[in-house]
Amino acid sequence: MPLPIAVFWERSDVSGAEHALLDASDGLYARGTVVAAKPVPFVCHYEVRTGPDWASARLDVRAEGAGWARAVRLELAAGRWRATASEQGDLDGALTRNGHAQAGLPGCTDPDLLYGAFDVGLSGSPLFTTLPIRRLGLLGSEAGVSHRLSVVWVLVPSLEVVQADQIWTPLGGDRIRLAGETSSADLTCDADGFVDDHPGLARRVRSAS
Repeated sequence: MPLPIAVFWERSDVSGAEHALLDASDGLYARGTVVAAKPVPFVCHYEVRTGPDWASARLDVRAEGAGWARAVRLELAAGRWRATASEQGDLDGALTRNGHAQAGLPGCTDPDLLYGAFDVGLSGSPLFTTLPIRRLGLLGSEAGVSHRLSVVWVLVPSLEVVQADQIWTPLGGDRIRLAGETSSADLTCDADGFVDDHPGLARRVRSAS
C-alpha cells in the first residue's frame, strides 16, 4: 500500500543515494533503496519494521550487482535474532577485480552474538540511525548523557551480519553524536529524528516545494 512519507539522501562518502518510503505513525515501517558505486556498483533494497516502541522486529535486505545477488532476513523471536541468507553468483570475484578484499558470507554464523540488541543497522544508510534515536528518545534527552548500545549490523554489499557497539550522546537541540568502534560523527536531525546531515556519509535532500 502507499506510504505517506518519502525521504532522500545523497551520499557524500561515495557516489550514491538512498530513497525510502515510510510510515512512522506506530513505530516504523519502511521500504527503501540504496545505490552506490563502491566498493562495486550495486543496488540494495530493504524492508524494515519495528514495534510501537521502535525496537527492531524484522529486516529484509536484497543486494545485487553485475553477476551476483545476495539476500538476508533478520527476525526477532522470543528475544533472539534469527538470520536466514542466500547468495547467487560471485561477489568475491567482482570485489577482487576492483582491488578489494573478499566479502564475508551473507547472514550470521552465530546469532547468539546478537542477543540483547534492540536495533538493526545497515551500513551506508542514514535511515537506520533513526531507530535508536526514536527508541531512546534522544532528541529530548539530557545533553551529554551517553547511551552504549549493541546493534545488529548488516554490512553492504556483502550482507554479512555482525554485532556492533555504538555510543549515542545527545548534544542538545537537534544534534546527536554517534561513535562507533573506529569513527564518530555529530548528526543533525529533524524534529522526528530523521537525519538531515551525517558528516562523512550523507546529507538529506528535500524537494523545493
